Amino acid sequence: MPITTQTTSPAPLVPGATRTFDVVIVGGGSAGIATAASLLKRNSRLDIAIIEPSEVHYYQPGWTMVGGGIFDAQVTRRSQASVMPDGVKWIRASASGFAPQDNRVILADGSDVHYRVLVACPGIKLDWDAIPGLRDALGHHGVTSNYGYDLAPYTRQLVDALRGGRALFTQPPMPIKCAGAPQKAMYLSCTRWEKSGVLPSIDVQFHTAGAVLFGVPAYVPALMEYVQRYDAHLNFESKLVAVDGPGAFATFEQKRGDAVTRVEEHFDMIHVVPPQTAADFVRSSPLAAASGFIDVDEATLRHTHYPNVFALGDACSASNAKTMAAARKQAPVVAVNVLAALQGKPPVAEYDGYGSCPLTVESGKIVLAEFGYGGKLLPSFPTWLIDGTRPSRLAWLLKDTILPPVYWHGMLKGREWMVKPHMIGS
Repeated sequence: MPITTQTTSPAPLVPGATRTFDVVIVGGGSAGIATAASLLKRNSRLDIAIIEPSEVHYYQPGWTMVGGGIFDAQVTRRSQASVMPDGVKWIRASASGFAPQDNRVILADGSDVHYRVLVACPGIKLDWDAIPGLRDALGHHGVTSNYGYDLAPYTRQLVDALRGGRALFTQPPMPIKCAGAPQKAMYLSCTRWEKSGVLPSIDVQFHTAGAVLFGVPAYVPALMEYVQRYDAHLNFESKLVAVDGPGAFATFEQKRGDAVTRVEEHFDMIHVVPPQTAADFVRSSPLAAASGFIDVDEATLRHTHYPNVFALGDACSASNAKTMAAARKQAPVVAVNVLAALQGKPPVAEYDGYGSCPLTVESGKIVLAEFGYGGKLLPSFPTWLIDGTRPSRLAWLLKDTILPPVYWHGMLKGREWMVKPHMIGS
């Protein structure tokens, strides 16, 4: 596949030619675009390339709202060209490997791109094939997932059509992007059933591979109030292992004490969250940690072995929650540390593990979970304005009305509202 680029001042790459950029960013999603924009805000003369094959850019946090009947799917997508920062060279190709000892990124066609500093943020792999029967059933037979742009509208269709029966919601083992999204799908479905008067006729079950409802205990009491309100049955340590769409049943492996048993559950609809891993080319690369994700220092987001390599977003090994809010906080930290690396200096900024999960517990109310490393609460607002441990209408306004334009016109443009990088030693 030939290498092509897009830039506001035309400077096409010659296919097969070798060129070294100041910064090469692998991945043009939220993390990659935000980092490029933050870098250019600080130094507009940088020679930056973004390697990204997709022609479409998605606001993925909006897909839960699509499935819940709040957003239309179209508002969550724009062309990739429209979000590329001015002056960035867009290499429309897929990365297939890293050669950090030579400062190279290998492309799928076998060619490569050289860098002075690498920023790796290729996202996370949604492994739909890890669950037998799932891929063939998706979008049919009552099998859906808000983790797909084309599937989230089907979630809404199923919820509006269901007047009785059994609805299953699943959560795979961690890590996954947006750890609260599996139960958000359940809450938003239940609030629609509640309003239409059919909730008492629906057996709602939540199956999670984990042992707790949410990993930060401070938010669990408020969530449990809604679990009880919707009469949802919680199944902990219950992992989805197979789906039979035509037969309308799902198979779970459930841990009970020291024993693991297989249980089949009939469903009228099932919302599935796929298992998630690092991308194959990341797992097999010299950049990978034992987990398969890119091995970084949790504070500086610099690679533990290659000082001119940084990673952020869903692909890095840091133990923060994998959310868009985390990438928004990470991007300026990486930007200032990349600028230091270009000058041969050590990192100057640090990341506190911040992530945010707006848990949509009912239409019009959200439990705004904000936390960092070790589950430390990191609220952005005073409790008199938004108490994140309680459902809030103001938090709903934030999610529904404020955050989408903040994403499109703030984060992707290098405007660092409320996410200025914390400088080491300050």
